[in-house]
Amino acid sequence: EVRLAASGGGLVQEGGSLKLSCATSGFTFVDYAIAWFRDTAEKEREGVACVSSWDGRILYSDSAKGRFTMSRDNAKQTATLQMDFLKPEDTALYYCAAERNGNCLERVYDYWGQGIQVTVSS
Repeated sequence: EVRLAASGGGLVQEGGSLKLSCATSGFTFVDYAIAWFRDTAEKEREGVACVSSWDGRILYSDSAKGRFTMSRDNAKQTATLQMDFLKPEDTALYYCAAERNGNCLERVYDYWGQGIQVTVSS
């Protein structure tokens, strides 16, 4: 059974930090690109960060660059998203997802975790 379990969300004040974790099982983690997406009521789903399986390159959205840091640990089959200098507009439901071809730019991701709420108060 494939499982992606996100944790670490919550409520934080503007300028604060949160660290999201995605613990996975049931698939060959090392072969998959792992990404974080977020949903808000105002915008369609947005890719926030992704790390490929080919070369470990990490892609960030413009809104995440300079504030968020993504990493993966293939031995532990986990991925993390360190979010610093959080803003109210970062408030969203965050999802981790896995893509079987290892390519962050694929349009379709194969596995999704449950959403986890991040709320940033001003």
